[in-house]
Amino acid sequence: MQQDTGFGVLTGNDIEARSFKAGSTIFREGDQASELFVIKSGQVRVQIGNRTISELGTESIFGEMALIDSEPRSATVTAITDVELVPVSEKQFLFLVSQTPYFALKVMRVLAQRLRVTNKTFG
Repeated sequence: MQQDTGFGVLTGNDIEARSFKAGSTIFREGDQASELFVIKSGQVRVQIGNRTISELGTESIFGEMALIDSEPRSATVTAITDVELVPVSEKQFLFLVSQTPYFALKVMRVLAQRLRVTNKTFG
């Protein structure tokens, strides 16, 4: 069963996006975090050390773990292509989780999918 884990609803035209050129670092493993990102366009690479964990595209989220557990960033994320990202602050994230149970479920599905991939990769 294909599950809807797209977050495009958060990238509406009235929301300000941040642009990063291909090859640029969005954040580094160990950085402090105050927001997650939704990819409005483009692709990013998620790495721990020198190992690529995943490549993500349009309507994917990343950076959510640090908002959930208040720990530093667990990975480094770089732009594969030019990307447009919509930041979601911790305050916005908590509001969405509290007001929209489906949003919280979508985030949990993303986390579960990533945990399964990590288990297969490292298991």
